Amino acid sequence: MLQLKNITLRRGTKVVLESTGFTLQPGEKASLVGRNGAGKSSLFALLTDRLQSDAGDVEMPPRWRLAEVAQNMPETDMPATAFVLEGDTPLMAARAALEAAEAADDGHAIGDAHVALAEAGDFDAPARAQALLLGLGFTMAQVDAPVNSFSGGWRMRLQLARALMCPSDLLLLDEPTNHLDLDALVWLEAWLQRYEGTMLVISHDREFLDAITRVTLHLEERKLTRYGGNYSSFEVMRAERMEQLQSAVSRQQEKVAQLQRFIDRFKAKASKAKQAQSRVKALARMEKLAPILTSADFEFEFREPASLPNPMLVMSDLQVGYRGVDGAPDTPIVHRINKSVLPGQRIGILGANGQGKSTLVKTLARALPMLDGHVQEGKGLAIGYFAQQEMDVLRPDEGPLQHMVRLAREVSPQAREQELRDFLGRFRFVGDMVVQAVGSLSGGEKARLVLAMLVWQRPNLLLLDEPTNHLDLTTREALSLALNEYEGSVMLVSHDRALLREVCDEFWLVAHGKVEPFDGDLDDYQKWLLEQSRETQRAARQAQNEGKSANVAPPAAASKPVAAAPAPAASREDRKAANEARQKRAEQVRPIKKEQTAVEARMAKAQAEHDALLAGLGNTTLSPADRAEQGRRVKALADEIEALELRWLELGEALEAIDRA
Repeated sequence: MLQLKNITLRRGTKVVLESTGFTLQPGEKASLVGRNGAGKSSLFALLTDRLQSDAGDVEMPPRWRLAEVAQNMPETDMPATAFVLEGDTPLMAARAALEAAEAADDGHAIGDAHVALAEAGDFDAPARAQALLLGLGFTMAQVDAPVNSFSGGWRMRLQLARALMCPSDLLLLDEPTNHLDLDALVWLEAWLQRYEGTMLVISHDREFLDAITRVTLHLEERKLTRYGGNYSSFEVMRAERMEQLQSAVSRQQEKVAQLQRFIDRFKAKASKAKQAQSRVKALARMEKLAPILTSADFEFEFREPASLPNPMLVMSDLQVGYRGVDGAPDTPIVHRINKSVLPGQRIGILGANGQGKSTLVKTLARALPMLDGHVQEGKGLAIGYFAQQEMDVLRPDEGPLQHMVRLAREVSPQAREQELRDFLGRFRFVGDMVVQAVGSLSGGEKARLVLAMLVWQRPNLLLLDEPTNHLDLTTREALSLALNEYEGSVMLVSHDRALLREVCDEFWLVAHGKVEPFDGDLDDYQKWLLEQSRETQRAARQAQNEGKSANVAPPAAASKPVAAAPAPAASREDRKAANEARQKRAEQVRPIKKEQTAVEARMAKAQAEHDALLAGLGNTTLSPADRAEQGRRVKALADEIEALELRWLELGEALEAIDRA
């Protein structure tokens, strides 16, 4: 098990953990939640030995393998698949051992290295790496592209794939969903649900946490508290605990007041002095309950818009994309958009990364020029734009107060500095923070500043592009409440499903160069994504099967043979060469076909066993231990079937390659 005992941890002069700890049993999946700056990432650094505790012990089985997502941006020309493969440390060690053994011409070591390679799954490792990449949103054309050819967000996906590639007993994930769209997020949830090791994840996506965790560790006031249940269960239990604490505080305050009244009344009287003195000692000994909340929960609201144009926007044959540079042609992404936005509409914009969601929002926000078509804006339209990259609308060398002073001059009469300071205080910018350079602020602080600037502008149309990327759960809740009370129109791009559910009344789907209404809710969209994924896999397998059947099997329904024209007579040498070629091909094909037959037989047997065990899991007479063992066997068989399918496809490709040669 993983156990922290009486841990105290300091970062500089700040104590982030004080005489606290927790225990995780093998296989438990837990979330680590708390306010930004509470020390969650510091705890991860402690678990990975990047930090050492000032007191207490971290106990972990010595044979446990640990995997985490590296936070640095990779800089290499290595192909993406090879980069992800390097995350499989046992495989890399086995390959290095084989190279060393071959260099030393050590036959015994070479044999051991081949055994290690087989145990590490070397034969299907590239396929497993590419499956991770495809699940995280990469295309087949990208799986071997150089790492440096990808943008920052896609490189962080590569780091995530690399961590998932590593066989591990403890998996640490720090905000793994930040750079994922809904397609990749749904895939990652399914992958993590199948993960058999112990997992600790930091995330501000409540639906993600509900789907994959059954334990919640809450970090508050330098203490860790364990709750059994996912994030939604934690919220309920914490609310009950806070009520109990509040009752205890009230009772204690009543007792303190009663003791103090007795002391004040009788300490001067000789007959009561001894009793009064005992009350003084009792009062001194009484344990003080810590405040339940160190600071008030973050709250804000959007100001009432000055007007609500009807319609807000009308798009006619709009084409969005990117202008060509230095004479290069334009790059259109979405074509012929004919949509309107009406007062009070709450529109969620769905679609995979790269389909044009952000491009559409940027164009409507006037941050990108239209490529074609027309946008008619309603009279008095005031757009509030939250850019996915906050620095697109912020200046790194200026402080929050400078931003607000400039904004106040542009959108409203000159405001007094104290008024602007008070306004920023509502967004947790207090004291010297109002003059601190924005470039040195955290991601969450930058996001709060952008929200503050939006509120000040009194917009009647909000264009929000991934507004929750750096917000903690408390701030996300505040944003959701503010948007629900907002009277204007909202267009929202987000992978935060809780926010989309709570805010949006309708959805637009951006896919295949078009914008269409999506007739359904987020659950329907997730089902649609899974069906699209299955269709893609079926198409790929069908293409593989067609290629294989063309080489290893006759057509299923052949037409009646037609007499062929007589071939010219072949020479003795030609016939001999043809016979030798056929014989050589037969020798090459024979072992491949033999293995293919064996793979098909094993696959059928494994599938039958898998289906039987899966059906047996519903047997209520099974003991918990038997049910767990049966579940593990089902998982092992599913993995084996997947590996066999990949091997079967590889053998078909090998046969095709022989025929091409």
